[in-house]
Amino acid sequence: QMQLVESGGGSVQAGGSLRLSCAVFGYIYSTHCMGWFRQAPGKEREGVATINPGGGYTNYADSVKGRFTIYQDDAKLYLQMNSLRAEDTAMYYCAAEYYTACTLSRYAYTYWGQGAQVTVSS
Repeated sequence: QMQLVESGGGSVQAGGSLRLSCAVFGYIYSTHCMGWFRQAPGKEREGVATINPGGGYTNYADSVKGRFTIYQDDAKLYLQMNSLRAEDTAMYYCAAEYYTACTLSRYAYTYWGQGAQVTVSS
């Protein structure tokens, strides 16, 4: 059974940076898509970034392109967030799914972490 545990959330001023981490237990690198999603109060959960098995291909939501970077190292998944904006405020979740095609749709993912809060003040 796969388990995902996020860390690294917090509060930051607009323009600042944060890095989220996701420790992955029971993970097989060669077979799973990994992704970051976020959910703001009153809004649906949306895809932020995904990375395919092996890390050779990444995909980003238009709203974060050029500011966020997803990468993996050993048994952890990361999301480096730069130039943060107030609209980036949300609960951030890491997710995993057996690889078919990595997608930003939340419906495609089975395994989820508990979430890490990111708050950006303007």
